[in-house]
Amino acid sequence: MVDRSYQCKDVLILAYQSFGVLFGDLSISPLYVFKSTFSGNLSNYQSEDVIFGALSLIFWTLTLLSLFKHVIILLNADDNGEGGIFALYSLLCRHAKFSLLPNHQTADEELSTYHNPCYSYRNPQSLTVKRFAERHKKAKTALLLLVLFGTCLLICVGFLTPAISIRSAIEGVKVRSSELHYGVVLIIACILLVGLFVLQHRGTYRVAFMFAPIVILWSLSIAAIGVYNILKWNPRVYKALSPYYIYTFFRDTRYDGWISIGGVLLCVTGAEAMFADLGQYTAASIRLSFFCIIYPCLVLQYMGQAAFLSKNFAAVSTSFYASIPDSLFWPVLVMATLAAIVASQSVISATFSIVKQCYAIGCFPRVKVVHKSKWFRGQIYIPEINWVLLVLCLAVTVGFREINHLGNAYGLTYMSAMFVTTWLTALIINFVWGQSLVLALLFALFFGSIEIIFLSSSFIRISKGGWVPLVLSVIFMLIMFVWHYGSRKKYLYDFHNKVPMKQILTLGPSLGIVRVPGIGLIFTALVSGVPATFTRFLTNLPTFYQVAVFVCEKTVLVPYVPQKERYLIGRIGPKSFRMYRCIVRNGYKDVQKNEDDFENDLIMSIAEFIQLEAEGSGTLEGSVDGRMAVVRTSEKFGKRLEISELERNGEASSSMPPTILNSSKSHILQYLQSTYEMESPGSTLRRRVRFKLQPDMNYRDPNVKDELLELVEAKQSGVAYVLGHSHIKAKMNAPCLKRFMIHVAYLFLRKNCRAPAVVLNIPQTCLIEVGMNYYL
Repeated sequence: MVDRSYQCKDVLILAYQSFGVLFGDLSISPLYVFKSTFSGNLSNYQSEDVIFGALSLIFWTLTLLSLFKHVIILLNADDNGEGGIFALYSLLCRHAKFSLLPNHQTADEELSTYHNPCYSYRNPQSLTVKRFAERHKKAKTALLLLVLFGTCLLICVGFLTPAISIRSAIEGVKVRSSELHYGVVLIIACILLVGLFVLQHRGTYRVAFMFAPIVILWSLSIAAIGVYNILKWNPRVYKALSPYYIYTFFRDTRYDGWISIGGVLLCVTGAEAMFADLGQYTAASIRLSFFCIIYPCLVLQYMGQAAFLSKNFAAVSTSFYASIPDSLFWPVLVMATLAAIVASQSVISATFSIVKQCYAIGCFPRVKVVHKSKWFRGQIYIPEINWVLLVLCLAVTVGFREINHLGNAYGLTYMSAMFVTTWLTALIINFVWGQSLVLALLFALFFGSIEIIFLSSSFIRISKGGWVPLVLSVIFMLIMFVWHYGSRKKYLYDFHNKVPMKQILTLGPSLGIVRVPGIGLIFTALVSGVPATFTRFLTNLPTFYQVAVFVCEKTVLVPYVPQKERYLIGRIGPKSFRMYRCIVRNGYKDVQKNEDDFENDLIMSIAEFIQLEAEGSGTLEGSVDGRMAVVRTSEKFGKRLEISELERNGEASSSMPPTILNSSKSHILQYLQSTYEMESPGSTLRRRVRFKLQPDMNYRDPNVKDELLELVEAKQSGVAYVLGHSHIKAKMNAPCLKRFMIHVAYLFLRKNCRAPAVVLNIPQTCLIEVGMNYYL
C-alpha cells in the first residue's frame, strides 16, 4: 500500500511538471485555428451549420489524432521510456537489421537497455517481411531517408512555432487598439523572439518551475472563457460534436470546405511533443494530464469560440480575443504571451535534442553540444542551431505579412511529420510488437488516410506559405545525407586500410620505435585492428608513448548507455606491448562528459581490466585483437587504484599522502604548460587527480603490479590525444555526381563545422594531429 501511494504521488508530480514542457504548443492552438480555417472562401458561408461543421471537424481531429493515436497508442511505442522519431527508428534497427551504422558489435546487443522483454514475441509473417527488408540495402536507405525527412520537418517546427505563437498572442493588442500600426506589433514580436533565443545559453533551470503553472492557468482560463461563451451565445453548440455536422459541412461548402481544413489541422499542432518528449515523464503522467486538463479545456474553448462565432461571424479574424469578456482581456493577453513563450521554449529545446540525435548517428555535421551540470537531464544547447533558428524565425515572422500564410506553413509541416510517424509506428506494430501485417496496415491506412486528407488540402496552399518548410526540409535533408554519405565512405576507407595485427606483432614490444613516458590516446572509428593513422604517425616520427590506447567513440542505437556498461576494454597484442583498446559506447541521447572525467574513467577501467585479466575472470570476451571486458560491472571496480584530488598548486587535497611520482617532462615543457594554463581560463578549471596503487592489495602475479604502476606513472607524465587530420579527395575515375558530393558538398560542410578536437573538448596543449589523405 505504501509503494502504491508513492507511485501515485510520483505520477501526480510528473503530470504536474509535464504541463510546462509537453502541452504549451497544443494549448495555444485556439489562438489561430478558427482564424486560419475561415481565412479563404469559407468566410462567405456565414451560417450556423457551417460553424458547427468546422467545430465538429476540430473536435474529431483532436480526438482521433491527439487522443487515440498519440495518447492511447503511440505512447506505448517507447524506447526504454524515450519517444520521438529516433526512438521508433532505434527500435526498428534493434529488432531488424535496418541500421546503417558501420561499427556494430555483437557485444552491443548485451547492453541492458538493448532488449525489451515485452517485445520478445515474434510473428511468422513479420519475420518474413523483416528478412525481405534486411536483404535489400535500398530498403534500409529508404527507411533512413524517411526518418531524416521527419526530423527535418521537426527542425522546421523549431522556428515556425515561436513565430506563429508569439505573433498570434501579440496581435491580440490590435483588438483593443485598432489604430495600432501593423509594424508596431511586428517589432514587439521580433523583440520577444530575439530575447527568447539570446537567453537560450543560460538554460531554463531558474525559471522552469513557472512553466507548469502558466500552462495550467492558461488552460483553465480558456476553458472558463469557453463555458462563458457557450452559456451566453449558443448553448446548443454541443450538438456540433456529432459527426453528422461534418457531412453537412462538406455538403454545403464542397470544394471551399475541403480547402479550409488545412486550418483545422492546426488544432493538433503540438500533439507530437507528447511522444517526442516522453523520456522526461511517463506515459501514465502524460495521459493523466491530457485526459483531466488539456483535452476537456481545449474542447470547451473550441465550443465557446464556435458559439460566439455563430452569433458574431464578422469577428472571425479575431475570434479568440473578441470572445473574451472586457474585464478579462488584458490578463488573458498577458497569459497568452507567456504561454506562447513557454511553448516556444519547449520546441526550441526539442529541436536541439533532435539535431544532437542526428549528429550522434553520423547524419549531421559536427556541432558543439553544451550541457551544464546544473541543467536538467537531457537539456542541451547548440549555439550554431540556436542562431540559425533565430534567423529563420525572424525571416518568416517579418516575411509573412499574413499570419494565415504562416499557419499554412506550420500546419503542413506538422501534418507531414505526423504522417511519417504513422508509417514508422505501423512498422513498429509489425516488426517490434510482433502483430500481424494486417493490423499494421489497418493502423497506417486509418490514420494515414485522415492525414492524407489534411495534407491534400495543405498542398493546395503551398503557394501561400507552404513552400517554405518544404524547401528548407529538403535543404536540411540534403545536408544530412551528404554528411552521412561522406562519413560512411571515410569509415570504409579506414576499415579497408587498417593495419593487420600480424604486422604489428612482428615489430616486438618496442614496435621498432622509441617509447617515451606518457599515455597516447589514438582516436579512431574502428572497433578492431590498428588504424592507418597510427602507422603514419610512426613513419614520420618514430616514437610514441609507453602506453598506447586506441579509443573508439561509437553510438549504439539505444537512448542511453548505463555508465557501468559504457567502457569496453581490451588488449592489443601481448602484455609487453602496453597497447589497449577502449570502446566508449554512447546512446543517441547521451551527453558527453568533459575530458577530465573521461581520462580518469579510462585509467580506472584499464586498471580494472588488467586485474580481471590476471584473475582469469569469465567476464572477458573474445575479439579480433584480444579479450574485451565491460569492466565497470565488476564488484571491485574503483578499488584497484586510489584517487586523490589535487589543488591548483599541485598538492593533493586528500588526507592520505599520495605516492610521489616525478613527471618525466622537462622543466621547459612544464613551464610552457603552466604558462598556457594561466592564460587559458578554461584550463584552470580542469579537475586534477593523482592515482596511486592500493597499499593493501595482494597481487597473484607480480607483473600485474608492475603494469599498474607503469600505467599510473604514464598518467602522471601526461596524456596526449592523437587525432587524424583528414584530407578528403574523390578518386580520379569517380562519377561526376560523386566528385561533386565529395569535392564540393562534403568538403564545404567539413570546413564550416566544428573541428573534432572542439567537439571532444580536447585542450590544445594535449592535441596531436596526424595528416591523412583519403581517396573515396
